[in-house]
Amino acid sequence: MRLFIAINFNDETRSRLLALRDELRGKSLSGNFTAPENLHLTLVFIGEVNPKKVDKIKAIMDTVTFAPFTATVERLGTFSRGTLWWAGLRDGNPLKDLQREIEHKLALCGFEMDGRKYSPHITLGREVVTDAKPWNIKPFSEMVTTIELMKSERISGKLTYTAIDTRRAII
Repeated sequence: MRLFIAINFNDETRSRLLALRDELRGKSLSGNFTAPENLHLTLVFIGEVNPKKVDKIKAIMDTVTFAPFTATVERLGTFSRGTLWWAGLRDGNPLKDLQREIEHKLALCGFEMDGRKYSPHITLGREVVTDAKPWNIKPFSEMVTTIELMKSERISGKLTYTAIDTRRAII
């Protein structure tokens, strides 16, 4: 089972992300653009996990505490020589601290982490063919109050993300 821990967005933020995705699609010859229901911010990618270890991950999530914080989408960018487009988040301390805590606790319990520097972003499209360059956007924000353990799978050929556990911020 393929797992990751993420922040999922409210309808207003998702709508703004979709507008950016659609603007990118309009400027592109082709690409695989993220489905509306799959727009999220990955905190930690766990990868393939034996289903018997899911309860261990849930127990680790039980130990994660965080206060509500603001996540601000503020820019567009690319990876993979310009073929993967993303919306980037302001790299604030509450977000970084939460990400580091989860990754650290998973690593202490034997889960392998990829070791890459965390770059908070929301994927808008993959394999994008365009002459466009990232453009300036008007920043927008959302108050983060939950994180979710997500399962990634293909169902009838469609990439589907399903929340299998949720943790709420301490208010």
